[in-house]
Amino acid sequence: MADYKMIPIAEIVDPERLREVDDNHALAIQSSIVEHGLLNPITVRATPAAKGGKYTLVAGAHRLRAMTLNDEVEIEALVVSADQDGAILIEVEENLFRNDLSALDRAIAVQTYRDVWERKYGKINPKGGRPRNAVNLTELIAEEAAKGFSTHVAEKLGLSVSAIERAQRIAQQLHPDLRTKLRNTPVADNQSVLLKLAKMEPEKQRKTALAVAELGDLQEALRVVEDQPKPAKPDPQAQFFSKLVDAWARANQQTKQQFLDHIGAELRRDGK
Repeated sequence: MADYKMIPIAEIVDPERLREVDDNHALAIQSSIVEHGLLNPITVRATPAAKGGKYTLVAGAHRLRAMTLNDEVEIEALVVSADQDGAILIEVEENLFRNDLSALDRAIAVQTYRDVWERKYGKINPKGGRPRNAVNLTELIAEEAAKGFSTHVAEKLGLSVSAIERAQRIAQQLHPDLRTKLRNTPVADNQSVLLKLAKMEPEKQRKTALAVAELGDLQEALRVVEDQPKPAKPDPQAQFFSKLVDAWARANQQTKQQFLDHIGAELRRDGK
């Protein structure tokens, strides 16, 4: 059961999240709220009275930060009935519907969804069919899982099965240390590079993470890990000569003669 209500911001607890709040994104939302108001309520769940009777944020951390920046004391929220795992599933689902997720964040979200779903309902058989421990599942859950996890999540979240499978490969095979170093970098949104890195041996990935931390550049880090010689800097004079040869090949006879006359004048002047 869910209910919309205005709740005091001071009563909302924001736990550790899958995605850290990006202040620049929060500032952009703040500007939008000033102009248009809060278009989408946040999602919270009621914290048990034994823990203070407050609310725990489920989804909408950037919107909550933006409202705080606007010095608001209340915020509209959808209050849902969910345990901790259920709240994580809701957060992941909302994140996966967003268009601004990097490929790496999407992979982490998909894998988190799988981990929590299996913890809540039971292991998914990767080959399809009923889960191995289906005895603990309702028939409905068993039927959903029977299609295989990728299909189940793809249908629920509106993503293609291939996208789900690629995301799982990245999340499952990318070393945690390397994942941390690549987050919030341009590489985090390069799915092709992430898949290639995920295929590397775990120890090589760990060394790459250490090299990235020291050098600040993935390509340089990979070069060091692979122990490849650093590319020699091109000789500027060799580049000039190459350009001259290319220009000579494209010049007509009149231009070539003008160039030879110029060279002859230069040689006579230098010979004085």
